[in-house]
Amino acid sequence: MPRNLPIALLVSGEGTTLDGLAEIIAGGHLPAKIALVVSDRPHAPAIERARRRGLPTLVLPSHGRVEGLWEEQLTRALESHGVELVVLAGFLSILPGAWVRHWQGRAVNLHPSLLPQYGGPGMYGRRVLEAVLEARERTTGATVHLVTNDVDRGPPLAQERVPVLPDDTVQSLRERLHPVEVALLASTIRRFADGTLPLPYPQPEPGVRAPDVGDRPDARR
Repeated sequence: MPRNLPIALLVSGEGTTLDGLAEIIAGGHLPAKIALVVSDRPHAPAIERARRRGLPTLVLPSHGRVEGLWEEQLTRALESHGVELVVLAGFLSILPGAWVRHWQGRAVNLHPSLLPQYGGPGMYGRRVLEAVLEARERTTGATVHLVTNDVDRGPPLAQERVPVLPDDTVQSLRERLHPVEVALLASTIRRFADGTLPLPYPQPEPGVRAPDVGDRPDARR
């Protein structure tokens, strides 16, 4: 039987992904436990959602952070709660390089596009969907990938496509994409919990291309 993998969610916004994962876990459909929810924004709705659910929370504002101290506080909190996998679920701060190296292979990010399209610094949330619609894409989707110091360029672990309809708006596309994002993230966490994906996840050798999601038989398309 898969174990209940202790995870942390890093959040900045509304927290709808947090709610989705929490519901799946509460329903017994995901062998994980949310050991800690961390927000970089004191008044983020996500942290209030977590508190209402009785989840352990921590607010670590990234604005004006002291170099070295912020990541030490974050790592200390994660380790004290026994966290084994860190999940960025709408987390908008760029994580310090030292933190990323320490958690290499143990941190994943959910991004609302089919990376490498519409990724990189400044591309998040509504901005991504606006870019997809402006480009008149016929399909878009979501990607779960490893966190690296190259923003949104870490090895992809899973992707799922959704159609872009001719009359789509940002809101309609977001509403159709959201359940796909939550399901994709939950399935990836499940694969870590049951050992299909190793923890830590091995990094590609320097100069070796990381396999595309479609290269792996266990990845969803």
